Amino acid sequence: MQRAALLAIVESVVDELNELKSEQEKIQFSEDTSLYGQSSPLDSVDLVNLLLAVEEQLEDEHDISFTIANEKAMSMRNSPFKTVSTLIDYLMSELN
Repeated sequence: MQRAALLAIVESVVDELNELKSEQEKIQFSEDTSLYGQSSPLDSVDLVNLLLAVEEQLEDEHDISFTIANEKAMSMRNSPFKTVSTLIDYLMSELN
């Protein structure tokens, strides 16, 4: 799967999340956007919703069934959920 396709999926999911947020709470999307940790604009529920929505789009649009928050991801020294870029890198390594 190509990086650009994964990036488009994550961006569309962030856009969906932003529809539910006030102007002040909207997430500015870039590859450097923090998804996890103190600098993240997401709370834990937002992060879980984002990951589930990415999984759903992978399934619906590309017929790929994959659990992102699996044991491997949770046990990694550096969280694959830290930024959009690290999430994309993780997905690329797992899906290719």
